[in-house]
Amino acid sequence: MKDEEIGELARFGLFDGTSINGNIEETHISWVILSDEYAFKIKKPIKLSFLDFSTLSLRRYYCEREVELNRRFTDIYLSYQPITTSNGKWFIGAHNGDVVDYCVMMKRLAADKRMDILLHHETIDPALIRKLAHKVALFHKNTLKVFTPFDLQMAKDVFNDILSIDKFLSTRLGPDYSDIISRAVFWSDEFLRTHAEHFQRRINDGFQRDVHGDLHAGNIFLYPDPVIFDCIEFNDQFRHIDVLYEIAYLCMDFESGDHRRFAEVFLSEYSGQFSVFHSSEDRQLFNYFKALRANVRAKVHAISARQEDNDDDVLRHSNEVIKYLRLLNEYLVG
Repeated sequence: MKDEEIGELARFGLFDGTSINGNIEETHISWVILSDEYAFKIKKPIKLSFLDFSTLSLRRYYCEREVELNRRFTDIYLSYQPITTSNGKWFIGAHNGDVVDYCVMMKRLAADKRMDILLHHETIDPALIRKLAHKVALFHKNTLKVFTPFDLQMAKDVFNDILSIDKFLSTRLGPDYSDIISRAVFWSDEFLRTHAEHFQRRINDGFQRDVHGDLHAGNIFLYPDPVIFDCIEFNDQFRHIDVLYEIAYLCMDFESGDHRRFAEVFLSEYSGQFSVFHSSEDRQLFNYFKALRANVRAKVHAISARQEDNDDDVLRHSNEVIKYLRLLNEYLVG
C-alpha cells in the first residue's frame, strides 16, 4: 500500500461494519492505524538489507509470523486480517473485495503507559522496572536455546552495515560523525576477532536463545503487569541472539535517556533471576552489545530521516542519529 491509501483506509475504511476513523503512526518499516479499540499494523512494501516485505505473499507470511511469535509475550495480538477494496471503499477483515494487503490486529493499549513516554516524563516507579526484569528473565530462562555457531564474518557484517548511512552522515551531519563510524567499525572488527571464542563458548553454554530481538522502551507498556510486544518476526537471525544482547538494548535505551539508575535496577533484578554474567569477559561482551544496539538505532533513524519529506521530521530523526552516535562513541572508550 501507499501513504495516500493508508490515509484513506484510516479515515474512511470499515472494520466489522464500523468506521475505523483512526490515527496513523509510522515507522521506517510499517504503518499503524489506531482506532478507539484496536491497532492495525501494516507492513510497508519495501526491501532492505535486513528484511523483505516487497511482495503481498511475504507481507501475509510475516503478519502471520508476527502474531505467532508475539503471543509468547502477551495476549494483545488478536489475528492477522486481509485489507480489501471494493467499489472505491476500504475494508479490514473478510470481504468480497480485492485483497490488496494484510495487517496485524491488536488490542489498543493506553499510549500514556508506553515506557518511552513514561521515561520522557520521568514518572516510572522502580518497582515496575523490577517487575519487567523479572518477566524478561523468566521468559529468557524458558525459551528455546539456539546453537547456531558463531559466525565471525556475519557478526562483522551486522555491525558494519552502519556504513550504509555514511554518505548521509557526511552530507547531513558533517565529518565528525562519519569519523565515529570509521572508528567504531575498526573497534568492532578487532573486538569480534579477539573475543570470537568466548562468543562461541556462550552459545555452547546455552545463552543464545530465541528471544524478543527488539526489546526497547517503545515496545513495552508499563501496566502493573508489564506488556512486552512487537518482537522481530522478519529476520530470525535478529531474534536468535545471546540474552546479553537482548537486555543490552533496554539498558542502552535507559542510558541514552540519562536514566542509568533504571539500567542498574533492571540488571540487578534480572541477574537475581537468571545468572548470565559469569566473567569479566561477559561484561565486555555486554558493553559491545550496547554499542551494537546504539549502532542499530542510529542506522534506523538515519533511514527514517532519508524517507521523510517534512523538514521537522528530518531534523528530529537527525538529532536521534547524533544522540546514538555519541552514545556509541562512549561505549568505544568504555
